[in-house]
Amino acid sequence: MGDIQLKRLKVLVSAYACAPGEGSEPGVGWNISTALSAYHDIVVLTRTKNKLRIENELNVRPLENISFVYYDLPKWVLRLKRGSIGVQVYYYLWQLFVFGQMKQLHQKNHFDVVHHLTFGKYWSPSLLSRLGPPMLWGPVGGAESTPPNLIATFGLRGKVYELIRTLARQVGERDPLVCRTIMESKVALTKAPETAHRLKSLGAEDVRIFSEAGFSDAELTSLGQIPLAPNRPFRFLSVARLLHWKGVQFGLEAFAYARLPNAEYWILGDGPERAALEILARRLGIDRQVRFFGQKPRPQVLEILSSCHVLVHASMHDSGGWASVEAMAAGRPVLCLDVGGPATQVVEGAGVKVAPISPGYVISRLAWAMRELFFDADLYTRMSEEARIHVQQHFSWQTRAAELADILLQLTENHTKARD
Repeated sequence: MGDIQLKRLKVLVSAYACAPGEGSEPGVGWNISTALSAYHDIVVLTRTKNKLRIENELNVRPLENISFVYYDLPKWVLRLKRGSIGVQVYYYLWQLFVFGQMKQLHQKNHFDVVHHLTFGKYWSPSLLSRLGPPMLWGPVGGAESTPPNLIATFGLRGKVYELIRTLARQVGERDPLVCRTIMESKVALTKAPETAHRLKSLGAEDVRIFSEAGFSDAELTSLGQIPLAPNRPFRFLSVARLLHWKGVQFGLEAFAYARLPNAEYWILGDGPERAALEILARRLGIDRQVRFFGQKPRPQVLEILSSCHVLVHASMHDSGGWASVEAMAAGRPVLCLDVGGPATQVVEGAGVKVAPISPGYVISRLAWAMRELFFDADLYTRMSEEARIHVQQHFSWQTRAAELADILLQLTENHTKARD
């Protein structure tokens, strides 16, 4: 960060999802906010629901330069928060009604810059930009879609899901508050290239790709110490909710096509597609080599990961792709599609990215990559080490926070110059 590191800013962070010891959005809200406090003075606005967990954590491990303010809608509104649609409705209303609290905080603290952190969805609004200070938005995602060439592999339910998802995005993009958020954000961070492209087309001023994934130093050390699995049996692993767009079917078909001796395919996760995937494994004649574990707690996930060699993550529109980064941190090369968040996380030498040209092409290229890693022990060792190093260098929360702290400083400097 150079000599500008000495300048501490007053930053208001909106983190609807924020909780210690969690993954996904709550973990992003907590870890980025707390890591940023090493560089700037942070006030986090989050849900009252998160208060007990946050304060319990702070009682055990106090933090300097950060404070939390809590807000929730009246209890009767919680009745709306049922199912995935209800969650989104409640989130939208929270963003609207929390603005009064934001104004009070700004009047009291006179923030230099504001940051909308979670939820990270580009087609929902944030009113932070209306406070006055320059706003950093993101990282956001959601514009990632199943590649058109692969939609034909879905059944009717999957195709209807994709259609509804596309329509929901289109409605969100036409929301005047979303349009204003896009236009007024001085910098928008996106989890994947597809969302970056979409925001640019909608008029965003400055769009940069920034993965939301990260780990503490302790987590990186723990994952980095997981030893490589014995050479045989050689195991491929998929970790995902078993949904039509997660691409586990491509992994199974590629595994069958590769015809590897003394190899297995393990699947961690559960979901509505499990029965269909079990039928597919039997039809492909690989059911004796395939093992479905269902949903497991994190300690068991790591234990299973330690027994496997390669992660197969053929998801068709993931924004984040946490499984990919975690596997690389443990020295497991990743086979993924060249789309969404994983496409930016998996670099050359740490895995193989497959262009979504057609179902047949995806299956054949995944099978080729499986055979390469299975038969070439030196290649596997090199990829394993490169994957580990890549995550250690780029995905610690401290590294992520340092990058964000720099962006926040740039925002305030540009804002000051524009006013002069």
